[in-house]
Amino acid sequence: MNFETLLTSLEDGVFIITINRPDKLNALNKTVIEELSVAVDEVYTNAAIKTAIITGAGPKAFVAGADISEFLSLDASAGEALARKGQELVFNKIEQSPKPIVAAVNGFALGGGCELAMSCHFRLASENAKFGQPEVNLGLIPGYGGTQRLVQLIGKGKGLELMMTAAMIDANEAKQLGLVNYVTTAEELLPKTKELLATIMSKGPNAIAKVISAVNAYYDVAQNGFDAEIKLFGECFGTDEMKEGVGAFLEKRKAKF
Repeated sequence: MNFETLLTSLEDGVFIITINRPDKLNALNKTVIEELSVAVDEVYTNAAIKTAIITGAGPKAFVAGADISEFLSLDASAGEALARKGQELVFNKIEQSPKPIVAAVNGFALGGGCELAMSCHFRLASENAKFGQPEVNLGLIPGYGGTQRLVQLIGKGKGLELMMTAAMIDANEAKQLGLVNYVTTAEELLPKTKELLATIMSKGPNAIAKVISAVNAYYDVAQNGFDAEIKLFGECFGTDEMKEGVGAFLEKRKAKF
């Protein structure tokens, strides 16, 4: 498959999707979202694909957030549409995939990057990985499911703390909190991920799909929460606070709220 922002490979039933914008720390822009949607559709439809890995190119970042430069032109309705499109095209589709999709987090997983990792069925991280939801620094909230999935994975108290302080945590703390399953060296990250997926692929694929479906059903009551997040994320784009936060980020200065 030929993409502008992704690299893909298929070997022994494992489809590796690598977000390939290392000069931008693999930030999620419109093209990445659209191409991820196509790549995830391939996971669904290609019988040769049994499992998938999402990772980032280069040694620094899995995905270091969204492409903030796209934000300043958006109003409240456009912000809401951005969140809805991302959730429907990519994040929800990953979470609901009947085939396991695992994140191999090889560096910064911030904002949309943390949300992308959380939409996967589970996560492994290299020792240099960092996780965080820093949207409040921009006068925003997470918009790709972060307010829902972070709390599901690590609990309400710690989830609220991380989202309200915009603090980053390292790979070991992420493991202690249950955000990641394993921490490895950078060199062992993909081999360890493939090893786990090989074990999963030795089991009944229909049963694996039903495990995913049954576990996701546990959280069905949270679906209205995803809708609320989309609406509230969009409302942030109608505020002076967001314009100051995003402007300060792009101008590399401290925001004055």
